[in-house]
Amino acid sequence: MSTTATTSAPAAPAGTDHDRADARLRLKPDGPITGYVDGAWWPRSGDLAAEVPALAAAVGDRVGPVERVSYHFTDWVAECREIDVSGSRLRLGGFRMQHPHTVDVIGRNRRLTLLVIPPETAPEAAEEVLAKASQPGDRETVDDLLGGGTDAPPEFVRPRESATADARGEGEGGTPFAK
Repeated sequence: MSTTATTSAPAAPAGTDHDRADARLRLKPDGPITGYVDGAWWPRSGDLAAEVPALAAAVGDRVGPVERVSYHFTDWVAECREIDVSGSRLRLGGFRMQHPHTVDVIGRNRRLTLLVIPPETAPEAAEEVLAKASQPGDRETVDDLLGGGTDAPPEFVRPRESATADARGEGEGGTPFAK
């Protein structure tokens, strides 16, 4: 029998501009979908369960009550699969196929894909990316928005598992198959 850990978060009002500023979030204006992301989010830590309640409050007016947040499983510390936000259960799901540096926020009315700016990013660099990713018509890729390639500014570089370890099947905590 498996159990699912659940944590509780304080109640939060529906999304407002003030909520978005507190959550360090910028969204593209409502309208036709353009580009790879719908905006950018700069969380304060790598603890997803602690960060999601403010995010859910900030996007509530756009997506409706948030039901799920999906993420690339190596980008976050997520010790539980569900959290309680304002009396509702919100599921957290880590996926290998999710693009790194993004989260999908899924509500009753809509899904948003957000660029995630690493928490340790310098404020000036983070503000620049928040502004670029939230511009109407922005079509830059996640990697381009974060500075992509080998010329990425150091504040965006995150340690990643080696391709060799990943190819051996060690990338998800597993061990190589015996030969």
